[in-house]
Amino acid sequence: MFVLVNLKTYPCDPVDVATAVRDVDEATDARLAVAPQAAHLERVAETGVETWAQHVDPIDYGSNTGHALAESLADAGADGTLINHSERRLKLADIDGAVEAAERAGLETVVCANNPEQIGAAAALGPDAVAVEPPELIGTGTPVSQADPEVVEDAVEAARNVDPDVSVLCGAGISTGDDVVAAGDLGAEGVLLASGVAKADDPRAALEDLVDPL
Repeated sequence: MFVLVNLKTYPCDPVDVATAVRDVDEATDARLAVAPQAAHLERVAETGVETWAQHVDPIDYGSNTGHALAESLADAGADGTLINHSERRLKLADIDGAVEAAERAGLETVVCANNPEQIGAAAALGPDAVAVEPPELIGTGTPVSQADPEVVEDAVEAARNVDPDVSVLCGAGISTGDDVVAAGDLGAEGVLLASGVAKADDPRAALEDLVDPL
């Protein structure tokens, strides 16, 4: 099971959270990674944790002020990148370009989408994984696996019908180990979460709770 912790722009210490993710990853069979802000990528990567970018732009070297270049993210220590998070939405053509840019730089990709129909379209672009995240549940503490389990099951089926090699993650409201187990039972191969760890008083304890049932 893949557990990807998105730090968004929460007021947490990214190195402290990254260290907790690294330490828990070393003590479990689950795969853990963290996605800090771009400005913190290098410091986070230096902890030895698997490090992901929160976004990459569909660009190449050149006149692109203010954009996130895939090669620069990789140079800063990123192993992968989120694409099309509901808080950083892209047009379909730009998602395609971002996936291509990430692959060019050797970055693993997770394309986020709101529903099974979008999951199918995203899977057709050839990312490593897709993540279904109904935006109305993000940050609520109510996991989609509990609020609407059919969304996860249908997303898994939609991706499998397009490209069985594309993994499906489950996001939105994930905060406990039971949520992670439920996501797996519905066919997801991982979870994408944020506030349950980034806003926790003790990120390590929160992570241990997440992976304990696995």
